[in-house]
Amino acid sequence: MDIKRFHTLFEAFVENVNSVIHGKDDVVRLSLVAVVAGGHILFEDVPGVGKSMLARAIGASMRSDMSRVQCTPDMLPGDITGSSIIDTKSMKFVFRPGPVFANVVLVDEINRATPKTQSALLEAMAERNVTVDGTTYPLPNPFLVLATENPVELAGTFPLPEAQLDRFLFKLTMGYPDLEAERKVIRGNVTSLEVEGLEPVMTAKEVLEMMALSAEVKLSTAVETYILEIAQASRNEPALLLGAGPRASIALAKASRVMAAADGRSQVYPEDVKALLTPVIGHRVMLTPDAVLRGETVTDILERVVGRIKPPMAAGTGSASGLDVAADATSGVGAAVNGATPAPRRTATRRRPAGAGTR
Repeated sequence: MDIKRFHTLFEAFVENVNSVIHGKDDVVRLSLVAVVAGGHILFEDVPGVGKSMLARAIGASMRSDMSRVQCTPDMLPGDITGSSIIDTKSMKFVFRPGPVFANVVLVDEINRATPKTQSALLEAMAERNVTVDGTTYPLPNPFLVLATENPVELAGTFPLPEAQLDRFLFKLTMGYPDLEAERKVIRGNVTSLEVEGLEPVMTAKEVLEMMALSAEVKLSTAVETYILEIAQASRNEPALLLGAGPRASIALAKASRVMAAADGRSQVYPEDVKALLTPVIGHRVMLTPDAVLRGETVTDILERVVGRIKPPMAAGTGSASGLDVAADATSGVGAAVNGATPAPRRTATRRRPAGAGTR
């Protein structure tokens, strides 16, 4: 596979998902960036904006195994990982795989599961395997977790711990569609859900080939240093109680390579890094109580942090993967859901592409 083939497959995937998820091109593109980067996605938004439908559309667009887990407080870890049962013929324990043994796993309303059940996903997300009764079982490749949660209706929910949030490459928010996009949603779902008729446009093998190619995209020492300086600066920011860790730096480098390849380039530009700041780092940092009282948001603080770092000179500029990225795109990608308060509507004087979620 070459860059041209990569770009063609990427655009075909985006077009396929956009045929059923209307008006959310930025979120769709970011989602595929996460898929090719080998990362997991957490969708957080109010009910009914299409989080689960987007996750289903991503799975349906890949010719691969997909499973769904609807989280409830009475779920057990074995309901996700699988468990050992007695074979009535041999009278021996036999492992029966759970829904996590699929290429794409949709975990709906993940924050409704108890911490014990949530922890069953930690090993799967971080190491791509599952250990049950002392035996380790490898998961399929590629392996992707698409989780959803609502920032409202918090009664009976269990917030994700920092360690698990750190396992998600992106945290994205859908936002309400505009009038014309919602019109298409209404017309397209009159008799049945549009996503049910979606056909795959790429195979799991092609996804693996795209992963291999993106790993070969050049990340210059200057841009790599730029990523590291951003991570280091976040740890020294007085308004942040918790800064970005090394896993955030790794995620930012991987996602930037994919974004460059999706734009038909074999080299990462600083604009790729800036465009991905909020979706990659936003959920990995934590505001201080004073910053919360002042009404600051993670997005604003990241803008301030990046604004103090001089980006390296690139061999050119351009939009990353079709996203609107300004030359001084310190805002990252997305209108953020700040703190625990949902912000389904936002009026702003400056334009930001929709898509990234923060806490």
